[in-house]
Amino acid sequence: MFSVDSLDWKERGVESEINQVLNHKHLGKGSIILFHNDAKYTPDALGTIIQGLKNKGFEIVPVSELIYKENYEMDNEGRQKLVTPQI
Repeated sequence: MFSVDSLDWKERGVESEINQVLNHKHLGKGSIILFHNDAKYTPDALGTIIQGLKNKGFEIVPVSELIYKENYEMDNEGRQKLVTPQI
């Protein structure tokens, strides 16, 4: 799943897409950002988005580094939450 939707499919323009991602309420450590491969404005917005994320202290990593493979549950918004095993 993803935690930040770029809304690129709505085709609202480059600035709208940049603002949607960089100011998203769920943007944080471990965020997975959704982009679509056929979105009209994403190619023009992506460089600014990546630089903006780096300026905020984020690192771009493969999604495989962000996915829990065990001891997790999904919340009502589709986000993984690590579950501490009960002893």
